[in-house]
Amino acid sequence: MMTTPTAPLLEHIATLHVYVGPPQEVGETPSGRRRIIPILGGNVSGPLLNGTILPGGADFQSVRSATYTDIQARYVIETTEGHRVYVENTGIRTCSAEDTAKLAQGEAVDPARVYFRTYPRFETAAPELAWLQEQLFVGTGARYPDHVELNFYRVG
Repeated sequence: MMTTPTAPLLEHIATLHVYVGPPQEVGETPSGRRRIIPILGGNVSGPLLNGTILPGGADFQSVRSATYTDIQARYVIETTEGHRVYVENTGIRTCSAEDTAKLAQGEAVDPARVYFRTYPRFETAAPELAWLQEQLFVGTGARYPDHVELNFYRVG
């Protein structure tokens, strides 16, 4: 007799605080309004991953409508042990047009009013962090005036 698969469990691996600079507006493209948000740095803390976010990454956004934005962030984490982890974090952010306008102006919006979900992928040369490349992860996000808070979860 075969068993029915159970719903996957989520295990929190880390919280990231990502500090960002002003957006660089590219303009309207076939993919939507393209904008690039520089990543200035940040920190990572959690039960399974700790370190800093190195400056030099960016979030390559495509604003498809007044309520929908595609997220494509790329950056590097340096762990407290000195290992480097490349992160490619893809996702979406949706909210009301009013809240989108507030976010664009750098105003605070209650994170409960914004659907911000991602699926991070990792690459590293550190053997002890190989598990990051061998499993699936999802994330939740919240945008604040000076930073983005992300929570990453391993899908069990």
